[in-house]
Amino acid sequence: MTAPLRVGNASGFYGDRSTAWREMLDGGDLDVLTGDYLAELTMLILGRDRLRDPGLGYAKTFLRQLEGCLGTALERGVRIVTNAGGLNPAGLAAAIGTLAGRLGLTARVGYVEGDALARPDALTANAYLGAFGIAACLDAGADVVVTGRVTDASLAVGPAIARFGWGRGDLDALAGATVAGHLIECGAQVTGGNFSFFTELPDGGHRPGFPIAEIHPDGSSVITKHPGTGGAVTVETVTAQLLYEVGGPAYLGPDVVTWLDTIALGVDGPDRVRVTGVRGSPPPDTLKVGVNNLGGFRNSMTFVLCGLDIPAKAALVRGQIEAAVGTDGLECVLARTDHPDAGDTEAASALLHVHLRDGDKGRAGRAFSAAAVELALASYPGCTLTTLPGDATPYGVFTADAVPQDAVAHVAVLPSGERVRIAAPAVTAVQRPPVQRHPSTGGSPPQPTRRGALGELVGARSGDKGGDANLGVWARTDATWAWLRGWLTVERLAGLLPETAPLTVERYELPNLRAVNFVLRGLLGQGVAASTRFDPQAKALGELLRSRVVDLPTGLATGPAREVVP
Repeated sequence: MTAPLRVGNASGFYGDRSTAWREMLDGGDLDVLTGDYLAELTMLILGRDRLRDPGLGYAKTFLRQLEGCLGTALERGVRIVTNAGGLNPAGLAAAIGTLAGRLGLTARVGYVEGDALARPDALTANAYLGAFGIAACLDAGADVVVTGRVTDASLAVGPAIARFGWGRGDLDALAGATVAGHLIECGAQVTGGNFSFFTELPDGGHRPGFPIAEIHPDGSSVITKHPGTGGAVTVETVTAQLLYEVGGPAYLGPDVVTWLDTIALGVDGPDRVRVTGVRGSPPPDTLKVGVNNLGGFRNSMTFVLCGLDIPAKAALVRGQIEAAVGTDGLECVLARTDHPDAGDTEAASALLHVHLRDGDKGRAGRAFSAAAVELALASYPGCTLTTLPGDATPYGVFTADAVPQDAVAHVAVLPSGERVRIAAPAVTAVQRPPVQRHPSTGGSPPQPTRRGALGELVGARSGDKGGDANLGVWARTDATWAWLRGWLTVERLAGLLPETAPLTVERYELPNLRAVNFVLRGLLGQGVAASTRFDPQAKALGELLRSRVVDLPTGLATGPAREVVP
């Protein structure tokens, strides 16, 4: 019987815990260690790096992390797979070779390229490649594989293809590994990081360990972590990560469409969750392309409004700023953080955030911030600001489109230097629009209720996808799910989160996870880098929803479902 492939993850984003690579290598046995560094915002950052120095464009911190770990990985036979190559995988691969030489090591390095597309009008344009290029490098003996923009899950799927010999037609296995990859690619989020019920974790969520996926030949997996590390792996922590940055039940990828409504979760022991039953179908004939452009310049100043007449004070500031710099690109957001009859200044104060975006750096820069500071002695009573005047900074705009799979030159560059073209999948399928379910709110007998926070009964996880956001909500018990699926409609969501009311909102049910997922189109405008929203990546949207006080059925338990450990 073929042993499972143990794939650990040591990075969920560019800036994650720097010691995680060492912790994962020293914590126990691994076959592969992955590191995810890329996000839509990261590609913009790397694009700006490359403007300053064409030799850059990759995640520089990865080299520093690798310096202290490469020898250990080579000695223990742990293969490293990372997308830290960003916009310059060849450059990072060369830098790793140089690093190995300086350390007196011999490392076979392969890399994957072809994701970068020629778009003269864009700062960056990259197709999301699949996992077969990674597998080709590993099959050729690579100790380290560097990629550019592949799907996050591909970092785990590629090693599984290499280990088990899967082909394009092994759709269920590819889908199962895709789920495993999705679960571990955000690092500690699946082991208790950013978890709604963090106070229930054994260590209170102080330092969750990084995750491991034990992937089996059929694509099923067990999600776990090294013994003795913090956090926890439970059905609920896994559910939370499954709901992160997803849309409908069909999770589209370049190698397979993974059906999230087929996933079955079960307890496999302490800090071990089985993931089985995942079904896959042929991928679309197109690849997603992420495009970043420089949108202009932005600046922000925040006024503190204390005490009485808050709306009138905000209106005065707005009028004065408009008179000084004009209305084009100006946005004022009043955050009512004040409390009546407060005993200290901070508790009695609201915040007026004033933003300006413009193609003219001069207008958005000192001309704007100086105009705000000049009001210090000539505006509302108690006028003060939280910052000194500053210059404008550039911001980016993210968009997404698609290109045919066979129009992209997906290439694996093997450790020998040989270039291997990775063929597009021969079998693809047209993707039908996902089915949304809109439950009826009538017909159910009335139940006794009590007032309480929604989060007493449900957990939530939210995140960004370009200008859109997703909000996944899961019930802790079967009884709560029976109530939640009929109660939490698009209309009720609009009442609880008024900013969603004018948006196109899609609603999908995942009964196997006792969850409902909302996709909020346009919530983040032109993407994270351009958003002036207080929570620009919608990371806190789920916790905002959980904090809303609603009528809860009195018969529903507030604790988690009991997990039976075999």
